[in-house]
Amino acid sequence: MHQLLDRRRFLSDTGLGLGAIALTHLLKRQGLLGAGISGKETFRPEIPPGSPYAPRSPQITARAKNVLVIFCSGACSHLDTFDYKPELIRRHGQPMPGGGKLITFQGEQGGLAKSPWEFRPRGQSGKLISDLVPHLGGLADELCFIHSMQGKTNTHGPGENYMSTGYTLDGFPSMGAWVTYALGSEDQSLPAYVAIPDPRGKPQNSVNNWAPGFLPASFQGTDFNASKPIRNLARPGRIGADADRETRVFLQRLNERHAERFPGDTQLAARIASYELAARMQLTIPEVADISREPESILRLYGANDAGSKAADIRAAYGRNCILARRLIEKGVRFVQLFNGAYQTGGEGVSNWDGHKQLAEQYGLHGAVFDKPTAGLLIDLKQRGLLEETLVVWCTEFGRMPTFQKGAQGRDHNPSGFTCWFAGAGVKKGFSHGATDEFGYRAVTDVVTVHDFHATILHLLGLDHERLTYYHNGLERRLTDVSGNVVREVLA
Repeated sequence: MHQLLDRRRFLSDTGLGLGAIALTHLLKRQGLLGAGISGKETFRPEIPPGSPYAPRSPQITARAKNVLVIFCSGACSHLDTFDYKPELIRRHGQPMPGGGKLITFQGEQGGLAKSPWEFRPRGQSGKLISDLVPHLGGLADELCFIHSMQGKTNTHGPGENYMSTGYTLDGFPSMGAWVTYALGSEDQSLPAYVAIPDPRGKPQNSVNNWAPGFLPASFQGTDFNASKPIRNLARPGRIGADADRETRVFLQRLNERHAERFPGDTQLAARIASYELAARMQLTIPEVADISREPESILRLYGANDAGSKAADIRAAYGRNCILARRLIEKGVRFVQLFNGAYQTGGEGVSNWDGHKQLAEQYGLHGAVFDKPTAGLLIDLKQRGLLEETLVVWCTEFGRMPTFQKGAQGRDHNPSGFTCWFAGAGVKKGFSHGATDEFGYRAVTDVVTVHDFHATILHLLGLDHERLTYYHNGLERRLTDVSGNVVREVLA
């Protein structure tokens, strides 16, 4: 009978184990125990259980205090917005060289297709931007484009995951969760991390875009928007303000006594902190979400009172979400994630940027909804001085094909090359980095991965993506997995 463990092997394994313990002790004494694959000592912030959102210092000099991510769900086409390709005009209708047998997400490809919208030079930089987004085109000199993004998947759900969390699978922390885990928040009366879904609904992967994954649950984003704010925050009419205040003081005393009875119980402390934040939010959320307080000039800038057509009605609702995003940034919320586009039943591409069949019709609606409020948000942030300390990030899960699908008038999914952009704190203005090939199919110059993209965002916040870790299931996990480099060419 085969023995699983004999005396010789037992002594050998014991010796190796004792040696490993000794090595661990020596590494710890020399400050090398936390070193990961990069060889750098890991950075795990100390999180006070009773105040998980307390502001924490960055590791290095930060250029940005806050982040505003604008996420266009459905894979917005770079070829119809920001990435001008004259070769598509010259070869419109012809087969793409080398693409004769190319099968993408929904099947076989037809001919190369020029954009239905003209591209025009914008601003002092002369950046060519499509007439689909003329208001954003007017801000070309504020934007820092990355035209050489590459993804890992051509499917929406995993694509949203990859852009939001750095992984295609579910269960990993979102960008905002990592940032608030590392830095906390300047405002203790509002959530450190807010997700603002599109007024028409949530993105395809819904909460996973702002989930905490394996990080503590307190770092999940709180989702609400201007159309559907958090419910049941108002004080019941039968309870007066004095009684309400005295009740909260009494509850605070009870919580303090309960915590004294169980010193060191971090779960209890975290639970008390969560309920106390919820109580504070009863006072702060109704005020910050009250868009009616904005002057008419601001509502007009965002298109928040537009009406009279389907596009105008949706634009007004999205515009109010954009105002909400600015108000949250103004209050010191660390990370705001604003979504444009949602997944609903009742028609492909109706409420998001997934333009497979009738690109001109679908994008005609989406551009009219997205352009004016988003430009208004950037203008408003700048005129209030908030753009100097806020990093604005525009992204989407992947790009679209330079061809139309066979038998259709729309573009299929394309993770091989697409565009994202930055604006605001710490990045160059009126600048373009990287390039796709002559057709816009594949990133070929200065290729930027999603991990590079995330590393750059963390760097601008004063965080080293190779050191910011969380120990989970025997691994030092990072937002950027085991790769990623800061795109230093875009830094101001």
